[in-house]
Amino acid sequence: MVLYCALDEVFARPIIAAFERSTDNEIGVVGKFDVESTKTVGLVNQIIAEQQTPVCDVFWNNEIMHTVRLQKLGLLKPRNWKVASGWPSDMISSDGTWCGFAARARVLLVNAEKLTDKSQYPTSVRELADPKWRQNCAMARPLFGTTATHFAVLREKNGHDETIEFLSQIRDNAVVLSGNKQVAEAVASGQVAWGLTDTDDAIVEKDRLRKVEIVFPDQQADEPGTLRIPNTLAILKDAPHPVASETFADYIVSASIEDRLAMGDSSQLPISRDSEFTPRVMPKNPVRWMEVDFEAAAEDWDKWAKELLAIFSE
Repeated sequence: MVLYCALDEVFARPIIAAFERSTDNEIGVVGKFDVESTKTVGLVNQIIAEQQTPVCDVFWNNEIMHTVRLQKLGLLKPRNWKVASGWPSDMISSDGTWCGFAARARVLLVNAEKLTDKSQYPTSVRELADPKWRQNCAMARPLFGTTATHFAVLREKNGHDETIEFLSQIRDNAVVLSGNKQVAEAVASGQVAWGLTDTDDAIVEKDRLRKVEIVFPDQQADEPGTLRIPNTLAILKDAPHPVASETFADYIVSASIEDRLAMGDSSQLPISRDSEFTPRVMPKNPVRWMEVDFEAAAEDWDKWAKELLAIFSE
């Protein structure tokens, strides 16, 4: 079977190899990985271009919004996902065409040398627009990846106009960088006091023993909770190897694979209640997760993306 995979090859390859061993080499996997800068969009565009004569059997995305795009184009196969009981409703599609697993959280990374008192730490994403942090906080341009997904979700929850106004305020107040990794590095180096990034980029700086702390934002009762954005898996509607694809899909969304990703360098967050490993990026206290309708957040994606480009064009 053919897998198009946006997860970094260094993380995906060992899991693919373990799957092949588990089937006693009856199922081989040909993996296609795209370049770092365009991998998700490039793979999605290839799937769309190949829809009349599909090559890809399974799409493993390291985020969700572009998977929902494929769902809305009718290119994915509905199925019954063999997941643990209690799987969150926002982590599986309404029509069964995709399943979310092994998430990253959207967190605030704080430079503990610039902010020595924990009572000074920011606690909400809303503080990106607070003038007291002017040019001393950072965010990635919300045109790609998890930052784009984050603000599409906020648009769905808070409304179009309010979200556009919030983004305009952030543009004028925060240091806007090219990606989440660059935000984490800017915080760790002391360029800014704190920034909005992903748990996988934040934990890298912790593992490097940089003087940083991770804050899971918006935990108060009147706040929305922390957003988590999962990996997603989907089988193509006209997959050339449907039987092998079904076997692979069941293998990937298992608790054991989530645990493996949780143990890795990126410290992914398991969705399954059967998971046995707590990622080192997680805080001691329970986290309130944001309730999300990703399918609604993906509506009018192309129009929304153009509006964001107008605000954040270089």
